Amino acid sequence: MRDRPAGLAESELMAALTEGWGIEPHSVEYLPVGAGSYHWSVVDQRGTAWFIKVDDLGVEDVARDGAFDRLGQSLGAALALRRDAGLDFALAPIPTATDAAVWRLTSRYALSVFPMVAGAAGHFGAYQPEDRVEVIDLLAELHEATPIVADTASRADLVLPGRDKLEEALQDLDREWTRGPYAEPARKLLSVHAGQVQRLLADFDRRVDQVRNTVALWVVTHGEPHPGNVMRTPAGLRLIDWGTVQIAPPERDLWMLTPALARMLGEDLDGDGDDVLARYSRATGRTVTPAGLALYPLWWRLADIAIFVDELRRPHGLGEDIAASLTYLTGYLKSSRD
Repeated sequence: MRDRPAGLAESELMAALTEGWGIEPHSVEYLPVGAGSYHWSVVDQRGTAWFIKVDDLGVEDVARDGAFDRLGQSLGAALALRRDAGLDFALAPIPTATDAAVWRLTSRYALSVFPMVAGAAGHFGAYQPEDRVEVIDLLAELHEATPIVADTASRADLVLPGRDKLEEALQDLDREWTRGPYAEPARKLLSVHAGQVQRLLADFDRRVDQVRNTVALWVVTHGEPHPGNVMRTPAGLRLIDWGTVQIAPPERDLWMLTPALARMLGEDLDGDGDDVLARYSRATGRTVTPAGLALYPLWWRLADIAIFVDELRRPHGLGEDIAASLTYLTGYLKSSRD
């Protein structure tokens, strides 16, 4: 995120670190990295460095408590996976003094604290073939730890987030969008591709019907195990960004190690991914279903389209992040063309 969170003073962040974690900041640096959350590097009075993450709970007041609860469940599950299941690769948050995984910073924002780990994360995109074996082994180990969090992690409802806003936008294409400089370009773009988006939604519904009957086989999933969320550290691979943990079909994770992600992004990838999926099946005894593998690339594409359309219809200015939303929406819609 290039733009800083609206309406959040850095002094509020520093005070919460002291109150929630006993961290007395000495220096703070905003890190314009990642997507969907805001990040800082904080060094405390003792010289210890911390990675600070702030999540936006949404622009609508009515939805924020639910978003905070879901985030708490996800990060709490990550903490349990590290502490109780012994998954050292799970880079979980540091709990507060009251053992909470996340802190309600303001009505709109939630705060979590992580150790500053030496290493480097990859970039969002498709895995190279030589990296997929290491990651599939991590996912197999994660999925096998399901009993640890089966009663505490949230369960996937297979509902497309933001679908109501997307369908509302599709019904509002015959008049000018005027709430910001990128609103009308977004309307014109969506108008061109409205039929294809409708067909993708219908396809999504068919795929969901095929996956619902696998509920007994669902596992704890990370949700976004792409290369940007995998760090290479001196101690080995670390999986980061656990804010989307759910009990769900295993394919929610596995599809990202297949050519489907490369195709969605217009990238080339050698191999068909069958080798790593077979390795996963041997390690876990689970069968990977074509229905699940087909559902989740579609879920990802439509969820992002819904997010970007909603952002571009709301009041906005000329910030870098909103400009990027139009760029990403353009890429998704043009790559969805018949």
